[in-house]
Amino acid sequence: MRPRGSALLGAALAAALLAAGCTSAGGDSSPAASSPTLPTAAPGEPIVITAADLPDLTAQGSPGPQTPQRIVSLATGVGETLVALGVGDRVVGRDETSEVPVNAAVVTQAHSVSAERVIALQPGLVIVDARTTPEEALDQIRASGARVVKIPEAWTLADMAPRTRAVAEAVGVDPAPLLATLPDAQTKSASPDAPRVAFLYLRGTSAIYLLGGEGSGADDLITAAGGVDAGAEAGLDPFVPLTAEALAALDPDVLLVMSGGLESVNGVDGLVALPGVAQTTAGRERRIIAVDDRVMLSYGPRTGALVELLRAALAQAAATPA
Repeated sequence: MRPRGSALLGAALAAALLAAGCTSAGGDSSPAASSPTLPTAAPGEPIVITAADLPDLTAQGSPGPQTPQRIVSLATGVGETLVALGVGDRVVGRDETSEVPVNAAVVTQAHSVSAERVIALQPGLVIVDARTTPEEALDQIRASGARVVKIPEAWTLADMAPRTRAVAEAVGVDPAPLLATLPDAQTKSASPDAPRVAFLYLRGTSAIYLLGGEGSGADDLITAAGGVDAGAEAGLDPFVPLTAEALAALDPDVLLVMSGGLESVNGVDGLVALPGVAQTTAGRERRIIAVDDRVMLSYGPRTGALVELLRAALAQAAATPA
């Protein structure tokens, strides 16, 4: 099995999430029933998906007798899961890459934890994942008496249920109602005319330009939305350096990026100016989809709605003549 994007994207992804602007989240956590709509992009402009385009979060559960009174959420995307489980009002601290709960104190810089800030909140439970560092800070938090629970990461739709169960178990809530709202994790065969999509991770301010492949986290979203991840199809590792040769070999129909990454290269014009981009079908026709950094790889309760928005975005991009 290829290593997941976690090991390879590391600090670069944390920087991207840190750079993303804060947005409010509401939400019906039953995204499939919400039929989210997508604004039509102007010619030559990117098709943009923001957190505001997703349905609001609503509780699919309630606290139980074993639910801690004070929770700190430091694992990626778990803030939304806690809100959807009905314990959002007990979350007193969160990592800086999460947007909810909005009233919870921020106790990290990206995924780097401030032990002092966490301990000051007197949590009964601290939820972390493999990206939560440094370990010394976590040791200090454990020594203070707080229970620290490490949950599995989610890089595919299939990972969502195990992570949801782990979070629900940690907070003493029945996961069944929320599990029933998660998107279908079964892989579907792409249609013969499915658009080929390349996921680009961009951080122009740090000169980081990566091309996604199998295990990037975006590949499963692209497939679920009815596209073909060109990098995964070519057998690329989760993230490889973006080169003109690599991109030309893929010649994707559509480019998928994070909104913060697109902004970091000065928009579509800057993206098309990167080596090799203008030589692809996607670059020539400016078929660009930009997704809010905070929801792109969160694999939270609203990911099902994100998949449907991506499906609509791919259809919109396909309407651009080649």
